[in-house]
Amino acid sequence: MARRSGRWLMALDVVAGLAILGAVYMALVYAPDAANLTSENEIKAQHIFYFHMGCNVASAIGLFTSFVASILFLVTRRRIWDSIAVSGVEMGLAFGIGVLASGSVWARPTWNTWWTWDPRLTSAAVTVLVYVAYLMLRGAVEDPGRRARFAGVYGVFAFVSVPITFLSIRLWRTIHPVVFGAANPDSQGSFGMGPNIRLVLMYSMFAFTILAITLLIHRVRLELRREEVEHLKEQLAA
Repeated sequence: MARRSGRWLMALDVVAGLAILGAVYMALVYAPDAANLTSENEIKAQHIFYFHMGCNVASAIGLFTSFVASILFLVTRRRIWDSIAVSGVEMGLAFGIGVLASGSVWARPTWNTWWTWDPRLTSAAVTVLVYVAYLMLRGAVEDPGRRARFAGVYGVFAFVSVPITFLSIRLWRTIHPVVFGAANPDSQGSFGMGPNIRLVLMYSMFAFTILAITLLIHRVRLELRREEVEHLKEQLAA
């Protein structure tokens, strides 16, 4: 059974790797330059947009997984859900930092600044800090049972920051463009996509979804192994 599971996971690794390689090719080679960009730096930075959106999707998958797992842990008290919750936070946080980093690279030639306290940027930064605090909370509580309970409650309320970040460019005036849906009428950001750009964007988001699922499975497996080792240490100490 373990061998079959290992083969299945290895196949998923290969699929995820090929999907990301395809996303790199499509973003850097196949994707056309956006028609509304004029300077060479803006045109070059535009290609990071596909990875920026991919990180967005991957981060959302991790944090939503943590939210659901936190609820399930509080209801069932099964430790497996706590393991999935912390794994989702770590993965979501890693990609969330990727969102901020790639967004800053994109913003520099577009807005002539690395950072601005725009509602979308600010709410995204707050979300990252909220989940950094989640990991700090877990590190501050030694008892596994109490740690899981505190983290479960915190994980449920922490997720409120995610939809706020998503809705920020739809609720408040912002210079950040809305890729899907309608923006606030007073917003300054705008974004138009031709069919080829939309194709590359959708494929990139799909590739990052596969990558996120693959990494999440690996991280959960690692967390379960870590708990087994801790349990064996406790037995030997006793």
